Amino acid sequence: MSAEPDGPEDRLRRFATIWSRAVFPVTSTSSTRPEFEERLLPLARLLSEALRARSFDADAGRAAGAALVEAHCTDPEALSRTLDCVDAYLVLYCGEDGDREDLRARSARLQHAMAAGFAQALRERTLAEQEAVARAALEAQGVVAQALHATEARFRAVFEGAAIGIGIADLEGNILQVNGALRRMFGLTEQALRGRNVKEWVHPDDAPQTWRLYDELVSGEREHYHLEKAFYRPDGTVLWTNLTVSLLRDADGDPQYQLALMEDTTERRLLNLRLRYEATHDALTGLPNRAFFFERLEKALGAGEGQRFGLCYLDLDGFKTVNDSLGHAAGDRLLVEVADRLQACATASGEMVARLGGDEFVALTTGPGTERTVDELAARIMNALLAPISVDGRELTVRGSIGIVEGPAGERSAAEVLRSADITMYRAKSAGGNRFELADPEADARAITRHGLTTALPTALDRGEFFIEYQPLVHLGDGSVRGAEALVRWLHPQHGVLSPDRFIPLAEHTGLIVPLGRWVLEQSVRQAREWRDRHGGEALGPLRINVNLSPCQLTHPGLVQDTVEILERTGMTPDALCLEVTESALIGADDDLLKPLRRLAEMGVDIALDDFGTGYSNLANLRRLPVSVLKLDRSFTQSMQRFPADPVDLKIVEGIVSLAHSLDLAVTVEGVETGAQAEQLRVLGCDTAQGWYYARPGPPDRLHELALVDATG
Repeated sequence: MSAEPDGPEDRLRRFATIWSRAVFPVTSTSSTRPEFEERLLPLARLLSEALRARSFDADAGRAAGAALVEAHCTDPEALSRTLDCVDAYLVLYCGEDGDREDLRARSARLQHAMAAGFAQALRERTLAEQEAVARAALEAQGVVAQALHATEARFRAVFEGAAIGIGIADLEGNILQVNGALRRMFGLTEQALRGRNVKEWVHPDDAPQTWRLYDELVSGEREHYHLEKAFYRPDGTVLWTNLTVSLLRDADGDPQYQLALMEDTTERRLLNLRLRYEATHDALTGLPNRAFFFERLEKALGAGEGQRFGLCYLDLDGFKTVNDSLGHAAGDRLLVEVADRLQACATASGEMVARLGGDEFVALTTGPGTERTVDELAARIMNALLAPISVDGRELTVRGSIGIVEGPAGERSAAEVLRSADITMYRAKSAGGNRFELADPEADARAITRHGLTTALPTALDRGEFFIEYQPLVHLGDGSVRGAEALVRWLHPQHGVLSPDRFIPLAEHTGLIVPLGRWVLEQSVRQAREWRDRHGGEALGPLRINVNLSPCQLTHPGLVQDTVEILERTGMTPDALCLEVTESALIGADDDLLKPLRRLAEMGVDIALDDFGTGYSNLANLRRLPVSVLKLDRSFTQSMQRFPADPVDLKIVEGIVSLAHSLDLAVTVEGVETGAQAEQLRVLGCDTAQGWYYARPGPPDRLHELALVDATG
């Protein structure tokens, strides 16, 4: 076995060699096979560059197809062998490291373009030949009186030797003469053809203008016409032709005969139909593909008044597990079986099923009553998936999530409908899967907004759209400002100021939370340094800055190093910083997760357990956590807004405070909104508090003013 070609040029040469060996036997050329290969090499390079181009251009395929005709590869078998060769070897030898699925799709489009270019070039060549034949016929008749015998011999040679079919009939349509090519095309003898009349060859697929043009020609109103026409052969098969009919006049200019020139396009038509099918159908399942489905959907959405549509967007639940555990071959067999079941669900008029890609399928129903039929279609699909599917001797349970969109035609584009169905499908999947959900415009709007925010997040930090507000932490004993919590905000160009709950989950999902959290930490510590400098060192006592840590930041390996570097750059001591971690993030935390927090705590950074009381953690676990502050959730203070306060809530808070102090932990309470609350919490022994009673989150200057007023009395 020989080794594969090493470089791209070697692979290109190998592809050209395979191509030339396939096509050379059916090519009319005086060149040797190696010479013919050299002629194909530039075409192979043209196809290779088009396959890997950044922007796909079908002109390369059309040019290659036309060049085949110029190289005398006019036999239909030459085109068929060429397309088979491109389909089998172009991606293999010229695709390099590109995405195989995209390369295969491009290869299919190149094949289609090559067939089109080949057909166009062959048609132009045939028309030129037809014109030459027509001129020869006219010349033969024009000089008959001067050189009858020579002209007759020349006309007969052209007539019989032409590769296209030629027939001559009188003005009544009676066939007078036919050449060998025409006899072979119909599979009839000359006697059988000469006994027929042109008007007998009516075919159901005739274009509406076919016989009108014929009548105009035999009446002398036009000189010729050209169109595509089908004929029935004696065995019932259909012969497709490019037909040109010309009027022959006598010496006085009166109409005398009609001359028909026929090019057999049957094989080419079948090839185009096959390429069209391959371009519009999924290779694995045989279902219509995304392109074909969009055509049908756009047609349905453009239907007249009173028409409606219903769409079911199906995604299999847990399909990745099948691929990962059993392999992609098993996954493909599963998809084929699912496709067959879905096809059986959509058999009514106006219904179709398509595969969009992967394990995503769509079913479409159209008509005036889709409000009811689309629900029935979704139910049939869910029922079709109930029975297990046998793959490699295993019984696999298949479930799916379906998003349904239904509505009147003409209101939305195909892209908008499919986006709504996709959003709804993921809503069904988020609800547990194995179900279908109806589209909700409000839910769609929220999802689209969420997607827009997710897309804008990466550049928002670079554009400086984030800013920080600060809410003071007040000592309940003497009312002094002891620090502030840093709360990040997003000043979005369209949506205005967004609170953290709108974008922090998105930042966590995209991984942007790490650089965003680092930025918040550095800005907050720098602000704390500025407060200290403006207060004159320690004159007003240390102001501590509290910064929230996301669970994603806890697992980032650079957390400790980033914190140390920020403190060193700003010249702040670790005790000026408190990192807040939610209780839920530390429930069941192992030593690896707690290790960076322990290192920070050993340096002198305070660690606060935020939202305490909402995570249902074991209180005994507090001893193993490296925390120095418990931050009670605002739910504990809500009942204290009423008078008298709920005695049970008071006992719970009193117990937590007592436990925390026994463990040498400080207690901070958030959500304080009234003086009564503040007083009650002071009596219960809480150390610090924050809330609207003291100040809402605001710019850093407000905290400076509050602290300054507190220090000066």
